[in-house]
Amino acid sequence: MTKHSTSDGSEAYIALGANLGDRKSTLIKAVALLDGQPDITVLRSSNLYETDPVGYVDQPNFVNMALALRTTLTPEALLKVMLEIELVLGRERKIRWGPRTVDLDLLWMEGQIIDTPFLTLPHPRMLERSFVLVPLCDIVPKGDATGLYELAHTALNLMDGKEGVRFWKTGIWPSASAHSGN
Repeated sequence: MTKHSTSDGSEAYIALGANLGDRKSTLIKAVALLDGQPDITVLRSSNLYETDPVGYVDQPNFVNMALALRTTLTPEALLKVMLEIELVLGRERKIRWGPRTVDLDLLWMEGQIIDTPFLTLPHPRMLERSFVLVPLCDIVPKGDATGLYELAHTALNLMDGKEGVRFWKTGIWPSASAHSGN
């Protein structure tokens, strides 16, 4: 099955995190599994950041990143694919905000507003989390038509606690963007 051209579909942004096992390897596998879907193309990858845990703090540090995708899937169908990938990579939901092999969060999909029991878009806590905003700001193009660039950069500039997010490694995907200096 061939991929759709990158002009088909919607641009979506997701956050990825891992703090158990080989974190980098798990994130590489997650990106490859996403890109391997016939209706998903990974467009851009942020750098990787090591981050302090938030919420439940008695756990190892995370490695976080963000991706820009092009997809012909609906937001709900994309989220289902993401949840399936989490299961394939060993995700278990035992403790809220607890340790995990991988976590994939759908953050934004072309400015759509959705509020159902299954999905809320934009992600309800993305503007409160530096571990989401720092990598997201790596990959959102300046002047994007949906307003995400301004929203993310403004929230990050006003945020305290950015010291809990440290540059760790350059992007892991061939189209990875250069470090933005956040």
